[in-house]
Amino acid sequence: MFNYLYLTLIFLVSISSCTSKNEDTAYSMTVQGKVNPEQLGLTLIHEHILVDFIGADSTGYHRWDKDSVIQRVLPFLEDVKSKGVNTIVECTPSYLGKDPILLKKLSELTGIQFITNTGYYGAVGGKYLPEHAYTESPRELAERWIDEFRHGIEGTGVYPGFIKISVNEGSELLPIDKKLVQAAAITHKETGLLIVSHTGPWATAKAEIDVLLQEGVDPSNFVWVHAQNEKDFNNYIKAAEYGTWISLDGVVWDVEGHLKRVVFAKENNLLGNVLLSHDAGWYSPGEPKGGDFKGFNALFDELIPAMIKEGFTQKELDLILVDNPKKAFSIKAK
Repeated sequence: MFNYLYLTLIFLVSISSCTSKNEDTAYSMTVQGKVNPEQLGLTLIHEHILVDFIGADSTGYHRWDKDSVIQRVLPFLEDVKSKGVNTIVECTPSYLGKDPILLKKLSELTGIQFITNTGYYGAVGGKYLPEHAYTESPRELAERWIDEFRHGIEGTGVYPGFIKISVNEGSELLPIDKKLVQAAAITHKETGLLIVSHTGPWATAKAEIDVLLQEGVDPSNFVWVHAQNEKDFNNYIKAAEYGTWISLDGVVWDVEGHLKRVVFAKENNLLGNVLLSHDAGWYSPGEPKGGDFKGFNALFDELIPAMIKEGFTQKELDLILVDNPKKAFSIKAK
């Protein structure tokens, strides 16, 4: 088992050396408030605590009991904390089970920093979109997300640290998907929030990048989520040329495949664009004990040891798991 506990000392030294100038120009937003990006430390950039698949028209906080969820997931979080994880980016979007207060309670109990989001999830045929997403303009949708950035999510006092959207797969975006990307672009330009999009194949990611460019957004502010679903690794090179983040975020589902991808990234000098995580967790309301909750161990117990055997250095591991998340989730003050 690979252990990152030693990073704690490194983080303390890094934090103490940060200047007030850096704090003024960039920050990261956790569920407990602003932190200096240096404080993120070892970060899992795509995980889920709770996801409610019932649909946008039926979901709500009435669907789960926070204390029951905490009791179920706490041991998994304590375990990953012992491996050195300091921050978890929780990617569950609105109308799919996002619960800022639940995340804040878990943060208080574990000491793990959580980052939550604003935005809407358009994939799966729009099952998780509210009706107003179809009738409102990109600007109107963006105003909702910007309001969460400025005033917090649903009066909770918790603020989003990134924009989470998703689109249906295809080389051309559906009108609703294009609208979501446009809304994300508007929101980014006014808030500085990173755009994280559930995507899949490169053809779809490229279609999103084209929209972002049209909207005046540098693709370095875009995370290509589920890039592990792209079969042609050479398209990772194309993404990196745009500065796009390549998110290989399904480790728990395919350790061997992720090893091949990170080796390709290393051989082609792409590690500075790679983000790595499990896409694990998934407490499911309505199922006994929340269903088959998957822990966050595969990266540490399986993938990292395999990467070391392939010649990955500690510096390269830190680049992927510490430096890249810090850079990606840094918000520059507007």
